[in-house]
Amino acid sequence: MKKVLVAEDSSVIQNLTKKILQFQNFDIKSVKNGKEVLKSMESDTYDLILMDINMPQMDGMTCIREIRSMTDKTKSSIPVIAISGNAKNYSEEDFISAGFNEFLAKPLDFDKLVETVKKLTDTK
Repeated sequence: MKKVLVAEDSSVIQNLTKKILQFQNFDIKSVKNGKEVLKSMESDTYDLILMDINMPQMDGMTCIREIRSMTDKTKSSIPVIAISGNAKNYSEEDFISAGFNEFLAKPLDFDKLVETVKKLTDTK
């Protein structure tokens, strides 16, 4: 079973995402901000991270840079999907150049979410 870390400060989106991906047989852990992502990565290994851009304490853009600069190559190369309502007006190129593999806009299209997660984790 593939493990996905969901980093999202909205518990509504977090719970919906969790339920949908669990239904697709993914093992889900959720956290509320970028600091919790990094802490969680110290003790756990994930196949994919879904990360909101606008989170308290450490936002998604800062967190992805931290992940990509890790010395552990397995952790630094984990696929990460940016999720954003795009309040700060980042472009898709901004997300890709920061180190994200994909970008999904809010409100989330859950069919696209499942398709993207499956594509990045090689799950058929």
